[in-house]
Amino acid sequence: MHGTPLTLFNSLTRALEPFQPLDAANVRLYTCGPTVYNYQHIGNMRAFLFADTLGRVLRWKGWPTTHIINITDVGHLTSDADQGEDKMERAAARAGQSIWDIAAHYTEVFKADVVALNIEAPSRWSVATDHVEEMIAFASAIEAEHCYRLPGGLYFDVSTVPDYGRLARGNAPAEEPASVEGRIDEVEGKRHAADFAIWRTSPAGEQRQMEWDSPWGRGAPGWHLECSVMSRKYLGNRFDIHTGGIDHREIHHPNEIAQNQAHNQAHCGSCEPGYTGATLWMHNNFLVERAGKMSKSSGEFLRLKTLVDRGYHPLAYRLMCLQAHYRSELEFGWESLAAAATRLKRLAQTVEALKARPAMPSSGSASAYREQLDAAVSDDLNTARALTVLDTMLADKRIAPADRIAALTDYDAVLGLSLGEIGRADLRVRPADATLTEESIAERLAERRTARAEKDFARSDAIRDELLAAGVEVMDGDPLGWDWRPTA
Repeated sequence: MHGTPLTLFNSLTRALEPFQPLDAANVRLYTCGPTVYNYQHIGNMRAFLFADTLGRVLRWKGWPTTHIINITDVGHLTSDADQGEDKMERAAARAGQSIWDIAAHYTEVFKADVVALNIEAPSRWSVATDHVEEMIAFASAIEAEHCYRLPGGLYFDVSTVPDYGRLARGNAPAEEPASVEGRIDEVEGKRHAADFAIWRTSPAGEQRQMEWDSPWGRGAPGWHLECSVMSRKYLGNRFDIHTGGIDHREIHHPNEIAQNQAHNQAHCGSCEPGYTGATLWMHNNFLVERAGKMSKSSGEFLRLKTLVDRGYHPLAYRLMCLQAHYRSELEFGWESLAAAATRLKRLAQTVEALKARPAMPSSGSASAYREQLDAAVSDDLNTARALTVLDTMLADKRIAPADRIAALTDYDAVLGLSLGEIGRADLRVRPADATLTEESIAERLAERRTARAEKDFARSDAIRDELLAAGVEVMDGDPLGWDWRPTA
């Protein structure tokens, strides 16, 4: 086990805390997964990159993990504040398809994005609709002491659990439940504004594509219920870490915690009063663009395919995210992505050059760089600092090339950039609208080099302009020797 103590930021306390697993032989993690009613935008994918980095660090430091990521295919309404239409029902109606087909399609695309970003698969993808009977049993177990019925379904009374909304407030003084989420729309009959539905009864005369019989009428579970049920089933009443985007910190996760507290009061003899389920709650910050926070609400949003279609390798986006701390807001811009792509290519070329170097003795040791990597990621997953150490290690001529390549294995294990496997040719991605093959580009560049050698600059410029019109930017004098790159 790598020796620097791991410190992580706990959203519950708004403080850095030393990580102590409940069971060193099995660190248990739960990550809020996608609602599969649409494609995931790149801001969504930042959350999964963060969770992947956390899991990689834990395993690299010697702790085996059980990691659950849920797939939400029912119950998530159009407002995260528990109001509006079911997102899946609305998407199916808009597309004229069954919900099951909608869910299957967007789940498949999401998992393809996960693979493209080199995110390691969790121990289990847990699908909400596979656990509805367990959700009904969970709700039944807490109904008497914590819930009440309304015509719209079964509602959770947040005043029945201690310190509701603590996660959203951090260390701020306790507030009345109604003021914690006062921006939530009123529902007639609710006891407090923050109360939320854990089962939604279908209105009379209305039939949903996804609905089940329950003690509260035919209907569907609320969004918050699924995570309490699935985390408990696969990780137990007590587990180590729950992750998600910072938007979950305000509503979804406080509601999930309230359900956990309610269930644990009666069904977890080893849990102290008010235990929230996970010991640490961790959240990554937003990815923003100049127009504002990433959102699907406008109908137009950036997804991973958008970046690839513009000529960027998915790992360039991964590197862009790693260059910022997960708790920092990260601004997306094409210039920033291009800079990350250039840095990634430079790293790949450096590694290729080291592999081609002949064997030689070392006058220094790579072990110090492993220790620096450990220190960086043990400081609340400081991947930006780890990348700086990587640059320095690869450039350290005191260390034999083979030893630097061996040390790179640790960096790849933690950062997930696959630098030991990919080459610069793998990183060259053609835009979707490119009209020339790579063979044609190579031929045109050879013609241009001949024209320049013959001082036929008019011909050289004409070829450059033709290539640019076809989506290829010629890189004269490029120190990386790439000759050309796709235009973005």
